[in-house]
Amino acid sequence: SFRNEITPRNFTFRSREFEQMEIEFFCHPETSRDWYQYWRDRRYRWYTELGLSTEKLRLRDHDPDELSHYSTGTADIEYAFPFLPPGSFGELEGIAHRGDFDLRSHMEGKLDPTTRPLEVEKDANGQPKWRGSGKDLSYRDDLTGERFVPHVIEPSAGADRATLAFLCEAYCEDEAPDENGKLQSRVVMRLHPRLAPIKAAVFPLVKKDGMPEVARELYRDLKRDFNVFYDEKGAVGRRYRRQDEAGTPYCITVDGQTLQDQTVTIRDRDSLEQSRVKVTEVAQIIRERMR
Repeated sequence: SFRNEITPRNFTFRSREFEQMEIEFFCHPETSRDWYQYWRDRRYRWYTELGLSTEKLRLRDHDPDELSHYSTGTADIEYAFPFLPPGSFGELEGIAHRGDFDLRSHMEGKLDPTTRPLEVEKDANGQPKWRGSGKDLSYRDDLTGERFVPHVIEPSAGADRATLAFLCEAYCEDEAPDENGKLQSRVVMRLHPRLAPIKAAVFPLVKKDGMPEVARELYRDLKRDFNVFYDEKGAVGRRYRRQDEAGTPYCITVDGQTLQDQTVTIRDRDSLEQSRVKVTEVAQIIRERMR
């Protein structure tokens, strides 16, 4: 999408070109309020389920004087971006109950309130009076025989702003032990596993004794289902740090014990806990943790 933005600022938060995500949900007029409430709440949960804190996220209903002329209800999902003044929120998404405005505008006609057939207003020459299609866009329910103009519920979100919010929420600085057990500062992106660009990284503990061969084989197997990364450069602690900064949720290490019993360690990015599992179970474990 494009807009005539006079003052682009704050990275991708306000720009002249941006990615848009929209749903046009058509429903019966009598159930449209229920569907509006459903999409209002469901879209809010989408953000929280993917990691945004409820303390920084809010769902704000528009006051009557804020509503567009076509809207019977609108709610904004807003996030407290760190670059905004304290207590301020920036819009992520709007959910609008647009009524039958969209289809009526396409038809450029009107519905008789009693019989409800389409009546396209025509000029003196018998042509449609308004610049619409003049086509009947009402819907007939095959079960009841009822004909009606559907109402539209429209969730509309900025993909760039959502991505920016997830990145702001995920960025963290803390301490983690290195390979010698000494605490070192680290930067970590605590992205939800479903959002992380790399789902897992595979390391051989050392570049000898057959470990790289086993690690590469595991990497090839996992690559069939996930976006994974292979790294054998530097100390394993430094490799962990690189993946922490990239937001990779799981690091899998092939070590000497792997050669004996076909098990590997899986390190969790956030808890730093390491568990030992069989090589054949790694893919399923990652799949389950991504839910």
